[in-house]
Amino acid sequence: MSCDGAKDGKHYWLTPPDLMARLQLEFQFDFDPCPFPKPEDFDGLAIEWGSSNYVNPPFCGTVTENGKRVGATAWVRKAIEEYRKGKKVVLVYPIDKWVLMLVEAGAEIRNLGDVRWHSTEDRQPGKGTGRHIACFVLDPERQAGCCKTDNKMNDMSYPKIETLFERDEKTHKVFPGKLKNQV
Repeated sequence: MSCDGAKDGKHYWLTPPDLMARLQLEFQFDFDPCPFPKPEDFDGLAIEWGSSNYVNPPFCGTVTENGKRVGATAWVRKAIEEYRKGKKVVLVYPIDKWVLMLVEAGAEIRNLGDVRWHSTEDRQPGKGTGRHIACFVLDPERQAGCCKTDNKMNDMSYPKIETLFERDEKTHKVFPGKLKNQV
């Protein structure tokens, strides 16, 4: 993760080793399209990904050499593109806790698009927010269930694992090192 202008003076944040080890153990990643340090002239959005990919994109977006801002949407589009090729993609990105609470409760999520809300004064539609609106449906008769999550990653009893990772600097493929349980 990278954020320019961070108040604490730190600009890059890496996945904690114990979390990375648990994810690696489950998903067996062989490629990281967002490596740190990022090699010169490397663009994870412009290359073919591996068969199992760990994607921890910059949380605050980046600016390309031509001045174009690239944020989460570009990474999600690329992740979906690679997924449709039959590849496994695990993308991490911060979202509000209340969204996760609704998902864990089994909410059905619908995309309402960019809603043009009506003003209270004259009931006329506005311009819209420029963002899509999510509609969360909690209906016991529908039993959405499809959106429930396996919350193992936040379970404090889940064993911590330490690992060493090696990265092929030419291909950017990730290879797990030795695993050992920490008790």
